[in-house]
Amino acid sequence: MSAPLGARADLSALCDRGLVWRDDTPRVLADASPLRPAAVLVLFGVLDSATVASTGAVPGDLDVLLLRRAATLGSHPGQIAFPGGRLEASDDGAIAGALREAAEETGLDPGGIEPLGTLPAFPVPVSRHLVTPVPAWWTRPSEVAAVDHDESVDVFRVPVASLLRAENRAITAHVFGDLEYRSPAFDVDGRLIWGFTALVLSRMFDELGWAQPWDATRVVEPDDLQRPSG
Repeated sequence: MSAPLGARADLSALCDRGLVWRDDTPRVLADASPLRPAAVLVLFGVLDSATVASTGAVPGDLDVLLLRRAATLGSHPGQIAFPGGRLEASDDGAIAGALREAAEETGLDPGGIEPLGTLPAFPVPVSRHLVTPVPAWWTRPSEVAAVDHDESVDVFRVPVASLLRAENRAITAHVFGDLEYRSPAFDVDGRLIWGFTALVLSRMFDELGWAQPWDATRVVEPDDLQRPSG
């Protein structure tokens, strides 16, 4: 089995067995109204050529698709995120909603994507959403770009091997309500990936056996969260 196909098999197996979120996130809600269902596409693929060296766990050409949200959005402004958003009544479940949102935000062709399943939904109280991650494999990559600049300003593919390197990993620390919240982060090529997106990636990498040892005492200060992308 080739390395990329091995990674696809790992992801598919993860969806089949599921995982348990490590519930270290403050669950402070402003009110008791229901969280709104949403879904994100965690899209892995193979770059045309390897831009970084393999980590041993994954090949250098394995990548994941991310975008930077517009700074004018009401929730998570300027953050790096997976394509996705709130489910609509017309969506036939989380997979359909994630594909629709990803196509609207990045212009990708859903016909070239193989959804591998879903991971358990995760509550994101700050934006009042219950988000279902949808791991998928890019069988036929298409051109992507920021389609609506009111929603996103940049769309890019990040080598997974870069995310896994110890020097690119850190912890963010910031105040959420009356609590200090510490969560995983990835600092790659001037882009800081943190919050929900980093938490999902970090938990997946741990469960898949892809993670490498890294210094969990390295803290990225809150001021650094506002830096522009590289």
